[in-house]
Amino acid sequence: MINPKLSLVIGIICIAFSPIFVKLAGADAVASAFYRILIAWVLLAPYCIIKQKLKIAPKDMWLALLAGVVFASDIAVWNTSILMISATVSTLLANLAPVWVGLMSFIFLRKRSGWLFWLGTFVAIGGMLVLVGFQDLINLKFNLGIVLAVTASLLYSIYIMLTKGLLQRVDTITFMFYNMLGSAIFLLAVGMVRGVEMIHFATNTWLNFIGMGAICQLLGWLTINYAIGKLQATKTSVALLSQTVFTAIFAAIMLNEKLAAKEVIGSVVVLAGIGVTFVKMKGAKTAS
Repeated sequence: MINPKLSLVIGIICIAFSPIFVKLAGADAVASAFYRILIAWVLLAPYCIIKQKLKIAPKDMWLALLAGVVFASDIAVWNTSILMISATVSTLLANLAPVWVGLMSFIFLRKRSGWLFWLGTFVAIGGMLVLVGFQDLINLKFNLGIVLAVTASLLYSIYIMLTKGLLQRVDTITFMFYNMLGSAIFLLAVGMVRGVEMIHFATNTWLNFIGMGAICQLLGWLTINYAIGKLQATKTSVALLSQTVFTAIFAAIMLNEKLAAKEVIGSVVVLAGIGVTFVKMKGAKTAS
């Protein structure tokens, strides 16, 4: 069996390519999201059928499908953000999900979070303010790409809340089969309603779709889920933050992206804030 730490590294590198593929594909955000999910599902389905991994309770199946709709919305919104702002900043803000999970756990589940969580939350919000720009904030001028990236992080936090208990009852492979099926059906419906081009693409676009599906969605999340099951949750959560670093490196090399000073400063502050929310005080109850 593969070493869990190595599996985590492989997974992080795989998902770090996602915004790069989206940029290079140059297709509509919904189309990119659809093929990312569909290709991964098509590759996974034969294994699920052969290994008889389709058995699931009706209630859990419907929850997995619903979570798929939320995940699809998250990917589509995030893809739209990636096409509007730098891949690095969009990826960074999409990783705010742990902050929202902590806040929702506190508000709806009354789970207490230590003072370090709240400190990290305020630091992360401060970093977002730097990214938006104080002058633009005062004049109520918001970069839509940043707003969409934050929205994507909120959607992903809802996805985490929906699936937290489900993943404790259902095999990961089985869950991914139904989850991605729900995502693909929803994205196809959205694409058809919006009149999005879903078939006629250049060879380069198709290659990037395959990269998204095979590398980012399938290999990336299979290796990450395996690592999560073997390693301490807090450590894997913090390690996943390095996705932004890898994306920044890939974006600089492959997309020739350069960040402005305020984007660098704001990104570092947000990343630090998210990292602090993962720190657990001894004896303290956390939302994770």
